[in-house]
Amino acid sequence: MNTPTIATTPEEARFIIAQARQNNLKIGLVPTMGALHAGHASLIAQARDESDVVVVSVFVNPTQFNEAADLDAYPRDLAGDIQAAEAAGADLVFAPGAADVYPPGHATTVTVGGDLTGTLEGAERGRGHFEGVTTVVAKLLNMVQPDAAYFGQKDAQQLAVLRRMTRDLLLPIEVVGCPIVRESDGLACSSRNVSARAERWNTPRRL
Repeated sequence: MNTPTIATTPEEARFIIAQARQNNLKIGLVPTMGALHAGHASLIAQARDESDVVVVSVFVNPTQFNEAADLDAYPRDLAGDIQAAEAAGADLVFAPGAADVYPPGHATTVTVGGDLTGTLEGAERGRGHFEGVTTVVAKLLNMVQPDAAYFGQKDAQQLAVLRRMTRDLLLPIEVVGCPIVRESDGLACSSRNVSARAERWNTPRRL
């Protein structure tokens, strides 16, 4: 098991990935908001099987939250995430800061229109939620420039939105949907569920 390299700026990540590109290696990206669990591990494992270099991004995206309190309560444990990414087979953990992803004066967003974002979760949480998702994923894809990006099928609407975005923007990146991983009670693995259970039981979060 190799210890993954850690990059905290786009420049660091691009330098490391450029070296892999020189050797014609296939790059797989697993975008996450941290609090890694068994579902993320399965994404990393599939990327490991299908790629030469596996990049795991860890960034809690503020534009996906409607409430500031929800953003503040989201679990953060970068050291634990690095350990989990290492155990699953990641080569690079990319953990940029908010100013790297949304620099001062940021004024550009990526929006997928139509019924794809206006129904189901889009109707419940508003189109701004998916705009936050597509904007940050577009930025991560641009920073890493992978050959393939891996997402869980648990968020089926999000997966469809991201596939439409990459198609419409002519991005030469395969969006790979990976099977749902469930906990022993049948609930799909989720960072939010892990956090809620840790608080309920008053025990440290387990990956």
